[in-house]
Amino acid sequence: MIKNQKMKNRITRDILYVILFAAVFFLIQFIIEAGGAFVYGLARGLSFRTVLTGMAAGKYSELLTATVVLSSLITIALYGTLKWSPISRTYIKTKPWGVLFWVVFLALGIILPTEWIYEKIQLTIPEQTEQLFEGIMKQPWGYAAIGLLVPIAEEMVFRGGILRKLLDIFGQRWHWAAIAVSAILFGALHGNLAQGIHAFIIGLLLGWMYYRTKSIIPTVALHWVNNTVAYVMYNIMPQMNDGKLIDLFHGSDKMMYLGLGFSLCILIPSIIQLAVRMKPAK
Repeated sequence: MIKNQKMKNRITRDILYVILFAAVFFLIQFIIEAGGAFVYGLARGLSFRTVLTGMAAGKYSELLTATVVLSSLITIALYGTLKWSPISRTYIKTKPWGVLFWVVFLALGIILPTEWIYEKIQLTIPEQTEQLFEGIMKQPWGYAAIGLLVPIAEEMVFRGGILRKLLDIFGQRWHWAAIAVSAILFGALHGNLAQGIHAFIIGLLLGWMYYRTKSIIPTVALHWVNNTVAYVMYNIMPQMNDGKLIDLFHGSDKMMYLGLGFSLCILIPSIIQLAVRMKPAK
């Protein structure tokens, strides 16, 4: 009886931690964005609502980028300092270079197949969301926000914090349930169906890697490559932002399917290699 009560208390505590981790993450973003809009509005003689609405539509891109950088830095500092997402060099000391090598290839191999799937089920990112990201990516230091800080901050929250507690709640036997819940929360963060489904799929891979390694280093690596590719593609091929996958192959179905086949030849071996190589540090 006492043992069961202690278990129930532990599960309740872990559920509250999951709620806390998610709530604080969203609260930091809201406060920094709202505070930035307020200060910017005062400095430029604009109303708070005008600036906030403009930021959501991709305007005031310098301010938008600054708020993403600041909120990410605060998140990293807070979750690290309070040990909500424990930081350790234990895993990197195992020299997991083979794992990181295949993580990069996994991130590259999944790009074309997922884009093809989204087009087939006719998922599109809302125009306002596209404008928001375009505003950040146009900035010279937008990569610091999207490519570097956001992957670290989100992995500390969703894998190092939320998934870590969910794995304690669900236990070893139901680890995929914990991974799925964390992926759903990660998808919900993005606020629209197209990005949400993409984030859910990536979230399942990220959750699997965290479960196998008990480290956010591989998950940060995958997240970093995914965001970096998006940033690079936007800046070197801006015409593709409104185009279809087939446009990348100059309208050739044959070349597109060859590209998809090549991607699968990268994706499948990457998953197999990671399944063999990934293990927690001892």
